[in-house]
Amino acid sequence: MIGKWTVLCSMAGLLSACALLSMTAKDDAPRRPYGVLQNATGIKQHTTGVKQNVTGIKASIERGKKVYAEQCLSCHQVDAMGVSGMTPPLVKTKWVLGDKTTLVQIVLKGLTGEIEIDGDTYHNVMAPHSELSNQQIADVLTYVRSSFGNKARAITPAEVAAIRAKTK
Repeated sequence: MIGKWTVLCSMAGLLSACALLSMTAKDDAPRRPYGVLQNATGIKQHTTGVKQNVTGIKASIERGKKVYAEQCLSCHQVDAMGVSGMTPPLVKTKWVLGDKTTLVQIVLKGLTGEIEIDGDTYHNVMAPHSELSNQQIADVLTYVRSSFGNKARAITPAEVAAIRAKTK
């Protein structure tokens, strides 16, 4: 039986790029609960914490991408390069790749005054986003810290909660 993904990908002329999707997203594929694998003999096995953590980070990044589009994109732009002289870039800067506490506090309290990044000065005021949940802040910062060429560790909702509790 040909799955919907195979048909859609073929119609778009992207069969080779979608081969993996057609193998994994067939309509007749059984759905399994998160964290449970079934081996060839039919015995259910729980996945390791590492496997679940990777899945959790991927989900966090996807949620963070949505928060970025809603809250950050208009100032920092689609490529996170910001606006010259106004809004700083989020690409490979100490602000993004450095201390998690500082980054979370910027989201919670906003940022005013001039900042300098790689010899360029930025003047735009960043409004506080303390209305975002700990999960939303963790997700958007994890997305930014792992996108746009950035490679930094994820931020968890628990870390955000702890920083929020200390930030007044």
